[in-house]
Amino acid sequence: MQIRGLLQEGEHYAGIILGKEEPDYHLVLLPGEAHDVSWPAACEWAAAHAGGLPTRRELALLFANQREVFAREWYWSSEPHETRSQLVWGQNFASGIQTIYGRPYRGHARAVRRIVSG
Repeated sequence: MQIRGLLQEGEHYAGIILGKEEPDYHLVLLPGEAHDVSWPAACEWAAAHAGGLPTRRELALLFANQREVFAREWYWSSEPHETRSQLVWGQNFASGIQTIYGRPYRGHARAVRRIVSG
């Protein structure tokens, strides 16, 4: 599959996510960035840009393969904490650390889209 040929202007190919219970898929970082947004606002922003917030695994892949197109800031994931639903995971693009913050915390957001393999 020629993923790079499917990219639209401003998009960046991040790599493949190997499926666990779901099929493998390719991750594409969409253009644009939201600044100083709460988690609910970040979710709305990503949806308005025809994408979604990345998962924790996807953020790790983005840090590994597309770090240079991110500000050295903290970015929201789509994943609430497993046992403390008022907290949400995120990725620090300065240090690479993933940690949790409350939904009202104001961070950055990027949107992604997924292309299923095969």
